[in-house]
Amino acid sequence: MTTAAIIVAAGRGTRAGGDLPKQWQPLAGQPVLAHTLAAFRAAAGVSRTLLVIHPDDRARAEGLAGVAEGSVELVEGGASRDASVRNALEALAGAGIERVLIHDGARPLVAPGLIARTLAALESAPGAAPAVPVSDALWRGEGGRVVGTQDRTGLFRAQTPQAFRYEAILAAHRAHPGGAADDVEVARAAGLEVAIVEGCEDNLKVTYPGDFARAERLLALAAGL
Repeated sequence: MTTAAIIVAAGRGTRAGGDLPKQWQPLAGQPVLAHTLAAFRAAAGVSRTLLVIHPDDRARAEGLAGVAEGSVELVEGGASRDASVRNALEALAGAGIERVLIHDGARPLVAPGLIARTLAALESAPGAAPAVPVSDALWRGEGGRVVGTQDRTGLFRAQTPQAFRYEAILAAHRAHPGGAADDVEVARAAGLEVAIVEGCEDNLKVTYPGDFARAERLLALAAGL
């Protein structure tokens, strides 16, 4: 099956601090996005990789490995995450793509095994996404105080890449009014079943300033340093 990877990186990521959006900040000597792209360029079975960027970031993007050589295609994002994903999906229309992986650019530690098992789950469902079961106690808070608890049974922390049969997720995005938190929400709104795949704690999304140090430690461990 022909498979494309869409890396979504058009956001501004202000919670991470710094002078640049988080996906362009340095991580172990390279932009966060460089690590993310490297994971998908090396992934088995991925024939095309699309990087969705903010128009202001084009010059930075053109300097990334893979973009300059032409193996990574640039697509300009929209006003929201789901609009950005749809732009990339539309860019693939008519190209014979059968499966698509949609991944957050700020998740630079995605492992080959996670990508493989997410794709494998498409054999039995039109969509699949990795997740980690919630293990901590959950509170409801108000005014800086605990006001209640929440049952964690059946709750998961969603991750990416989220994988779909291409035509199904394209149709789902075309029908969706916008404002979805992720592509699973878009898929479910269209009635698509989404299989839950075992996620990984190391597949963190860089969101806050402290996440850079954790990601650097994990990269060093993976490299045996």
